[in-house]
Amino acid sequence: MTSRPPGPRRAALPALRPPAFTGRLHDARTATSVGRWLGVAFAVCFATGLVSHYLQHPPDWLANHLPAHPAWGYRLTQGLHVATGLAAIVLLMVKLWTVYPRLFVWPPVRSARHALERLSVAVLVASAVFQVLTGLLNIVEWYPWPFSFVPVHFAVAWVVAGSILLHVAVKAPEIASHWGRRSEGTLALPAEDARDRRSLLLGTGAAVGVVTLTTVGQSFTPLKAFDLLAPRHPDDGPQGLPVNRTAAAAGVSVPSLRTWRLEVAGPRPYTLTLDDLWAMPRTAARLPIACVEGWSVEAQWGGVRVRDLMERAGGRPGRDAVRVTSLEVSGAYRVMEMGAEYAEDPLTLLALALNGQPLALDHGFPARIIAPNRPGVLQTKWVHRLEVL
Repeated sequence: MTSRPPGPRRAALPALRPPAFTGRLHDARTATSVGRWLGVAFAVCFATGLVSHYLQHPPDWLANHLPAHPAWGYRLTQGLHVATGLAAIVLLMVKLWTVYPRLFVWPPVRSARHALERLSVAVLVASAVFQVLTGLLNIVEWYPWPFSFVPVHFAVAWVVAGSILLHVAVKAPEIASHWGRRSEGTLALPAEDARDRRSLLLGTGAAVGVVTLTTVGQSFTPLKAFDLLAPRHPDDGPQGLPVNRTAAAAGVSVPSLRTWRLEVAGPRPYTLTLDDLWAMPRTAARLPIACVEGWSVEAQWGGVRVRDLMERAGGRPGRDAVRVTSLEVSGAYRVMEMGAEYAEDPLTLLALALNGQPLALDHGFPARIIAPNRPGVLQTKWVHRLEVL
Protein backbone atom coordinates (compact mmCIF):
# COMPACT_ATOMS: atom_id res chain seq x y z
CA MET A 1 0.00 0.00 0.00
CA THR A 2 1.16 3.49 -0.74
CA SER A 3 0.97 6.11 1.98
CA ARG A 4 -0.62 9.53 1.35
CA PRO A 5 1.74 12.44 1.13
CA PRO A 6 1.47 14.61 4.21
CA GLY A 7 -0.92 17.56 3.66
CA PRO A 8 -0.30 21.16 4.72
CA ARG A 9 -0.29 21.62 8.46
CA ARG A 10 -2.92 23.90 9.93
CA ALA A 11 -1.59 26.97 11.66
CA ALA A 12 -2.12 26.93 15.39
CA LEU A 13 -4.76 29.41 16.58
CA PRO A 14 -3.32 32.14 18.78
CA ALA A 15 -4.31 32.05 22.41
CA LEU A 16 -7.21 34.34 23.31
CA ARG A 17 -5.72 37.40 24.99
CA PRO A 18 -7.13 40.78 25.92
CA PRO A 19 -5.91 43.79 23.88
CA ALA A 20 -2.62 45.29 24.96
CA PHE A 21 -2.38 49.08 25.27
CA THR A 22 1.04 50.63 25.12
CA GLY A 23 -0.05 54.24 24.53
CA ARG A 24 0.98 56.86 27.03
CA LEU A 25 -1.30 58.97 29.24
CA HIS A 26 -3.80 56.17 29.88
CA ASP A 27 -2.64 56.43 33.48
CA ALA A 28 -4.18 57.17 36.84
CA ARG A 29 -2.57 60.61 37.17
CA THR A 30 -4.08 61.85 33.88
CA ALA A 31 -7.46 60.28 34.70
CA THR A 32 -7.45 61.95 38.12
CA SER A 33 -6.57 65.36 36.69
CA VAL A 34 -9.36 65.26 34.10
CA GLY A 35 -11.72 63.69 36.62
CA ARG A 36 -11.39 66.68 38.95
CA TRP A 37 -12.62 69.04 36.23
CA LEU A 38 -15.37 66.65 35.18
CA GLY A 39 -16.50 66.26 38.78
CA VAL A 40 -16.85 70.02 39.18
CA ALA A 41 -18.80 70.28 35.91
CA PHE A 42 -21.21 67.53 36.95
CA ALA A 43 -21.61 69.02 40.45
CA VAL A 44 -22.57 72.43 39.03
CA CYS A 45 -24.87 70.78 36.48
CA PHE A 46 -26.58 68.74 39.18
CA ALA A 47 -27.08 71.65 41.60
CA THR A 48 -28.38 74.05 38.95
CA GLY A 49 -30.54 71.30 37.45
CA LEU A 50 -32.24 70.83 40.82
CA VAL A 51 -32.97 74.57 40.92
CA SER A 52 -34.51 74.42 37.46
CA HIS A 53 -36.58 71.34 38.19
CA TYR A 54 -38.03 72.56 41.48
CA LEU A 55 -38.84 75.97 40.03
CA GLN A 56 -40.80 74.25 37.26
CA HIS A 57 -42.28 71.45 39.37
CA PRO A 58 -42.32 72.58 43.01
CA PRO A 59 -43.70 70.20 45.63
CA ASP A 60 -46.77 71.45 47.48
CA TRP A 61 -44.84 72.49 50.58
CA LEU A 62 -42.51 74.68 48.49
CA ALA A 63 -44.87 76.14 45.89
CA ASN A 64 -45.85 79.26 47.89
CA HIS A 65 -42.33 79.96 49.10
CA LEU A 66 -40.26 80.04 45.92
CA PRO A 67 -38.25 83.28 45.91
CA ALA A 68 -39.00 85.89 43.26
CA HIS A 69 -35.62 87.56 43.78
CA PRO A 70 -32.97 88.05 42.63
CA ALA A 71 -34.84 88.68 39.40
CA TRP A 72 -31.90 87.31 37.40
CA GLY A 73 -31.50 84.19 39.56
CA TYR A 74 -32.91 81.65 37.10
CA ARG A 75 -31.06 83.29 34.24
CA LEU A 76 -27.78 82.69 36.09
CA THR A 77 -28.46 79.14 37.26
CA GLN A 78 -29.84 77.87 33.95
CA GLY A 79 -27.07 79.59 31.99
CA LEU A 80 -24.54 77.82 34.22
CA HIS A 81 -26.41 74.54 33.83
CA VAL A 82 -26.21 74.56 30.05
CA ALA A 83 -22.66 75.99 29.90
CA THR A 84 -21.22 73.38 32.28
CA GLY A 85 -23.23 70.65 30.55
CA LEU A 86 -21.61 71.51 27.22
CA ALA A 87 -18.18 71.68 28.86
CA ALA A 88 -18.84 68.27 30.42
CA ILE A 89 -19.20 66.73 26.96
CA VAL A 90 -15.58 67.61 26.14
CA LEU A 91 -14.32 66.56 29.56
CA LEU A 92 -16.22 63.26 29.46
CA MET A 93 -14.75 62.37 26.06
CA VAL A 94 -11.20 63.02 27.31
CA LYS A 95 -11.86 61.15 30.55
CA LEU A 96 -13.15 58.11 28.67
CA TRP A 97 -10.12 58.21 26.37
CA THR A 98 -7.75 58.14 29.35
CA VAL A 99 -9.44 55.16 31.01
CA TYR A 100 -10.78 53.02 28.15
CA PRO A 101 -7.90 50.46 28.31
CA ARG A 102 -9.23 49.49 31.73
CA LEU A 103 -12.37 48.18 30.07
CA PHE A 104 -10.24 45.29 28.78
CA VAL A 105 -8.50 44.22 31.99
CA TRP A 106 -8.00 40.47 32.38
CA PRO A 107 -9.50 38.64 34.15
CA PRO A 108 -12.64 40.82 34.00
CA VAL A 109 -13.39 40.38 37.71
CA ARG A 110 -10.69 39.72 40.28
CA SER A 111 -12.50 40.27 43.57
CA ALA A 112 -15.73 41.57 45.09
CA ARG A 113 -14.22 45.06 45.35
CA HIS A 114 -13.09 44.91 41.73
CA ALA A 115 -16.58 43.77 40.65
CA LEU A 116 -18.13 46.69 42.54
CA GLU A 117 -15.68 49.07 40.90
CA ARG A 118 -16.48 47.79 37.40
CA LEU A 119 -20.21 47.92 38.08
CA SER A 120 -19.94 51.50 39.31
CA VAL A 121 -17.96 52.42 36.19
CA ALA A 122 -20.53 50.79 33.87
CA VAL A 123 -23.43 52.63 35.52
CA LEU A 124 -21.48 55.90 35.64
CA VAL A 125 -20.42 55.80 31.98
CA ALA A 126 -23.85 54.78 30.69
CA SER A 127 -25.77 57.35 32.73
CA ALA A 128 -23.27 60.18 32.13
CA VAL A 129 -23.25 59.63 28.35
CA PHE A 130 -27.06 59.44 28.33
CA GLN A 131 -27.36 62.60 30.39
CA VAL A 132 -25.06 64.84 28.33
CA LEU A 133 -26.41 63.49 25.02
CA THR A 134 -30.08 64.03 25.89
CA GLY A 135 -29.25 67.42 27.41
CA LEU A 136 -27.50 68.46 24.19
CA LEU A 137 -30.48 67.38 22.07
CA ASN A 138 -32.84 69.20 24.42
CA ILE A 139 -31.19 72.58 23.89
CA VAL A 140 -31.69 72.18 20.13
CA GLU A 141 -35.25 70.95 20.79
CA TRP A 142 -34.86 67.61 19.04
CA TYR A 143 -36.51 64.70 20.82
CA PRO A 144 -36.01 61.45 18.86
CA TRP A 145 -36.98 59.28 21.86
CA PRO A 146 -40.43 58.03 22.96
CA PHE A 147 -40.18 59.18 26.60
CA SER A 148 -40.79 62.55 28.25
CA PHE A 149 -37.49 64.39 28.58
CA VAL A 150 -37.99 66.28 31.86
CA PRO A 151 -38.81 63.42 34.30
CA VAL A 152 -36.28 61.04 32.72
CA HIS A 153 -33.50 63.65 32.68
CA PHE A 154 -34.26 64.46 36.33
CA ALA A 155 -34.25 60.80 37.38
CA VAL A 156 -31.01 59.96 35.55
CA ALA A 157 -29.34 62.99 37.15
CA TRP A 158 -29.73 61.24 40.52
CA VAL A 159 -28.29 58.04 39.03
CA VAL A 160 -25.26 59.98 37.75
CA ALA A 161 -24.77 61.69 41.12
CA GLY A 162 -25.03 58.43 43.03
CA SER A 163 -22.72 56.52 40.69
CA ILE A 164 -20.10 59.29 40.91
CA LEU A 165 -20.18 59.11 44.72
CA LEU A 166 -19.92 55.30 44.63
CA HIS A 167 -17.09 55.40 42.11
CA VAL A 168 -15.14 57.99 44.12
CA ALA A 169 -15.60 55.94 47.28
CA VAL A 170 -14.31 52.77 45.60
CA LYS A 171 -11.41 54.55 43.90
CA ALA A 172 -10.54 56.84 46.83
CA PRO A 173 -7.13 55.23 47.60
CA GLU A 174 -5.99 55.48 43.97
CA ILE A 175 -7.35 59.01 43.60
CA ALA A 176 -5.49 60.10 46.74
CA SER A 177 -2.31 58.44 45.46
CA HIS A 178 -2.43 60.48 42.23
CA TRP A 179 -4.13 63.68 43.40
CA GLY A 180 -1.10 65.97 43.12
CA ARG A 181 2.22 66.05 41.30
CA ARG A 182 4.01 65.05 44.50
CA SER A 183 1.56 62.36 45.58
CA GLU A 184 3.01 58.92 46.24
CA GLY A 185 1.60 57.20 43.17
CA THR A 186 2.33 60.09 40.82
CA LEU A 187 6.01 60.13 41.76
CA ALA A 188 6.27 56.52 40.55
CA LEU A 189 5.14 57.42 37.01
CA PRO A 190 7.71 58.03 34.26
CA ALA A 191 8.94 61.61 34.45
CA GLU A 192 8.98 61.93 30.64
CA ASP A 193 5.16 61.68 30.57
CA ALA A 194 4.76 64.99 32.44
CA ARG A 195 5.22 67.18 29.35
CA ASP A 196 2.70 65.18 27.28
CA ARG A 197 0.25 65.23 30.17
CA ARG A 198 0.50 69.01 30.44
CA SER A 199 -0.10 69.31 26.70
CA LEU A 200 -3.18 67.09 26.90
CA LEU A 201 -4.61 69.05 29.83
CA LEU A 202 -3.90 72.38 28.15
CA GLY A 203 -5.56 71.14 24.96
CA THR A 204 -8.56 69.95 26.95
CA GLY A 205 -8.82 73.30 28.72
CA ALA A 206 -8.59 75.12 25.37
CA ALA A 207 -11.36 72.94 23.89
CA VAL A 208 -13.60 73.64 26.88
CA GLY A 209 -12.84 77.35 26.53
CA VAL A 210 -13.73 77.40 22.83
CA VAL A 211 -17.00 75.50 23.38
CA THR A 212 -17.93 77.85 26.22
CA LEU A 213 -16.97 81.03 24.36
CA THR A 214 -18.97 80.07 21.27
CA THR A 215 -22.13 79.10 23.17
CA VAL A 216 -22.40 81.07 26.42
CA GLY A 217 -23.32 84.28 24.57
CA GLN A 218 -26.89 83.00 24.27
CA SER A 219 -27.32 83.74 27.98
CA PHE A 220 -24.34 85.98 28.86
CA THR A 221 -25.15 88.68 26.34
CA PRO A 222 -21.85 90.63 26.60
CA LEU A 223 -20.38 87.66 24.67
CA LYS A 224 -23.23 87.38 22.15
CA ALA A 225 -20.90 88.40 19.30
CA PHE A 226 -19.12 85.03 19.75
CA ASP A 227 -22.36 83.03 19.87
CA LEU A 228 -21.49 80.81 16.89
CA LEU A 229 -22.42 77.30 18.00
CA ALA A 230 -25.43 77.90 20.27
CA PRO A 231 -28.86 77.13 18.80
CA ARG A 232 -30.19 80.57 19.81
CA HIS A 233 -28.91 84.12 19.44
CA PRO A 234 -30.36 86.48 22.07
CA ASP A 235 -31.25 89.16 19.49
CA ASP A 236 -32.93 86.91 16.89
CA GLY A 237 -36.72 86.93 16.87
CA PRO A 238 -39.70 89.26 16.72
CA GLN A 239 -39.21 92.44 18.77
CA GLY A 240 -35.59 91.45 19.38
CA LEU A 241 -36.28 88.31 21.46
CA PRO A 242 -36.05 84.63 20.49
CA VAL A 243 -39.19 82.51 20.35
CA ASN A 244 -39.32 78.82 21.26
CA ARG A 245 -42.98 78.09 20.67
CA THR A 246 -44.75 80.11 17.99
CA ALA A 247 -48.45 80.94 17.96
CA ALA A 248 -48.93 78.61 14.98
CA ALA A 249 -47.30 75.73 16.87
CA ALA A 250 -49.55 76.44 19.86
CA GLY A 251 -52.69 76.56 17.72
CA VAL A 252 -53.34 80.25 18.41
CA SER A 253 -54.45 82.40 15.46
CA VAL A 254 -55.63 85.97 14.96
CA PRO A 255 -59.27 84.93 14.24
CA SER A 256 -59.37 83.13 17.59
CA LEU A 257 -58.47 86.40 19.35
CA ARG A 258 -61.23 88.61 17.90
CA THR A 259 -63.55 87.92 20.82
CA TRP A 260 -60.76 87.72 23.40
CA ARG A 261 -61.61 88.53 27.00
CA LEU A 262 -59.61 88.13 30.18
CA GLU A 263 -61.51 86.20 32.84
CA VAL A 264 -60.41 86.80 36.41
CA ALA A 265 -61.93 84.26 38.80
CA GLY A 266 -62.08 84.74 42.55
CA PRO A 267 -64.47 85.83 45.30
CA ARG A 268 -65.44 88.80 43.07
CA PRO A 269 -64.98 87.53 39.49
CA TYR A 270 -64.93 89.90 36.54
CA THR A 271 -64.08 90.08 32.83
CA LEU A 272 -61.91 92.60 30.96
CA THR A 273 -61.50 93.44 27.30
CA LEU A 274 -58.10 94.33 25.87
CA ASP A 275 -59.13 98.01 25.88
CA ASP A 276 -60.05 97.70 29.55
CA LEU A 277 -56.59 96.32 30.33
CA TRP A 278 -54.82 99.10 28.44
CA ALA A 279 -56.91 101.64 30.37
CA MET A 280 -55.74 100.31 33.75
CA PRO A 281 -52.68 101.74 35.58
CA ARG A 282 -49.66 100.09 34.02
CA THR A 283 -46.22 99.21 35.35
CA ALA A 284 -42.92 98.96 33.47
CA ALA A 285 -40.27 96.43 34.47
CA ARG A 286 -36.94 95.46 32.99
CA LEU A 287 -36.72 91.71 33.46
CA PRO A 288 -34.89 88.81 31.83
CA ILE A 289 -36.68 85.97 30.16
CA ALA A 290 -34.69 82.76 30.52
CA CYS A 291 -35.53 79.43 28.92
CA VAL A 292 -34.57 75.93 29.97
CA GLU A 293 -32.66 75.52 26.69
CA GLY A 294 -30.09 77.98 28.06
CA TRP A 295 -30.80 81.23 26.22
CA SER A 296 -31.85 84.37 28.05
CA VAL A 297 -32.15 88.07 27.35
CA GLU A 298 -33.29 91.12 29.30
CA ALA A 299 -36.13 93.27 27.94
CA GLN A 300 -38.46 96.10 28.88
CA TRP A 301 -41.96 94.87 29.68
CA GLY A 302 -45.11 96.89 30.28
CA GLY A 303 -48.44 95.76 31.67
CA VAL A 304 -50.75 95.42 34.65
CA ARG A 305 -49.52 94.04 37.96
CA VAL A 306 -50.94 90.61 38.72
CA ARG A 307 -51.47 91.60 42.35
CA ASP A 308 -53.76 94.44 41.24
CA LEU A 309 -55.86 92.02 39.21
CA MET A 310 -55.95 89.65 42.21
CA GLU A 311 -57.03 92.33 44.66
CA ARG A 312 -59.85 93.45 42.38
CA ALA A 313 -61.11 89.84 42.35
CA GLY A 314 -60.96 89.63 46.15
CA GLY A 315 -57.61 87.84 46.35
CA ARG A 316 -55.07 88.33 49.14
CA PRO A 317 -51.59 89.11 47.78
CA GLY A 318 -48.93 87.33 49.78
CA ARG A 319 -51.34 84.57 50.83
CA ASP A 320 -53.11 83.42 47.67
CA ALA A 321 -51.68 81.73 44.61
CA VAL A 322 -52.82 82.21 41.01
CA ARG A 323 -53.65 79.72 38.28
CA VAL A 324 -53.04 80.97 34.73
CA THR A 325 -54.59 79.40 31.63
CA SER A 326 -53.37 79.93 28.07
CA LEU A 327 -55.28 79.88 24.79
CA GLU A 328 -52.83 77.33 23.35
CA VAL A 329 -54.57 74.14 22.37
CA SER A 330 -52.26 71.70 24.15
CA GLY A 331 -48.93 71.53 25.94
CA ALA A 332 -47.48 70.61 29.30
CA TYR A 333 -47.53 74.24 30.44
CA ARG A 334 -50.91 75.34 29.05
CA VAL A 335 -52.06 75.75 32.68
CA MET A 336 -49.56 77.22 35.13
CA GLU A 337 -49.75 77.94 38.84
CA MET A 338 -47.87 80.80 40.44
CA GLY A 339 -47.13 80.73 44.18
CA ALA A 340 -47.91 83.59 46.53
CA GLU A 341 -44.34 84.96 46.48
CA TYR A 342 -44.55 85.53 42.73
CA ALA A 343 -48.18 86.62 42.66
CA GLU A 344 -47.66 89.45 45.17
CA ASP A 345 -44.38 90.72 43.67
CA PRO A 346 -44.81 94.19 42.10
CA LEU A 347 -42.64 93.10 39.14
CA THR A 348 -44.93 90.21 38.22
CA LEU A 349 -46.99 91.52 35.32
CA LEU A 350 -49.67 90.53 32.92
CA ALA A 351 -47.59 92.03 30.14
CA LEU A 352 -49.16 93.84 27.21
CA ALA A 353 -46.04 95.43 25.69
CA LEU A 354 -42.47 94.44 24.93
CA ASN A 355 -39.72 97.00 24.33
CA GLY A 356 -42.29 99.78 23.99
CA GLN A 357 -44.55 98.00 21.48
CA PRO A 358 -47.66 95.85 21.86
CA LEU A 359 -46.77 92.17 22.11
CA ALA A 360 -46.23 90.35 18.84
CA LEU A 361 -48.45 87.31 18.36
CA ASP A 362 -45.54 84.92 18.80
CA HIS A 363 -44.63 86.65 22.08
CA GLY A 364 -48.08 86.09 23.54
CA PHE A 365 -50.43 88.79 22.21
CA PRO A 366 -52.72 89.98 23.64
CA ALA A 367 -51.32 89.30 27.14
CA ARG A 368 -48.71 87.13 28.78
CA ILE A 369 -47.11 86.59 32.18
CA ILE A 370 -43.67 87.96 32.97
CA ALA A 371 -42.26 87.45 36.46
CA PRO A 372 -38.82 87.71 38.07
CA ASN A 373 -36.65 84.62 38.67
CA ARG A 374 -38.95 82.39 36.66
CA PRO A 375 -38.32 79.75 33.95
CA GLY A 376 -39.45 80.82 30.50
CA VAL A 377 -41.86 77.89 30.16
CA LEU A 378 -43.80 79.37 33.09
CA GLN A 379 -43.99 82.89 31.58
CA THR A 380 -47.31 81.86 30.05
CA LYS A 381 -48.30 83.37 26.69
CA TRP A 382 -51.77 84.03 25.21
CA VAL A 383 -53.32 84.30 28.68
CA HIS A 384 -57.13 84.33 28.80
CA ARG A 385 -57.88 83.35 32.39
CA LEU A 386 -56.51 84.13 35.88
CA GLU A 387 -57.90 82.32 38.90
CA VAL A 388 -57.19 83.26 42.50
CA LEU A 389 -56.53 80.07 44.46
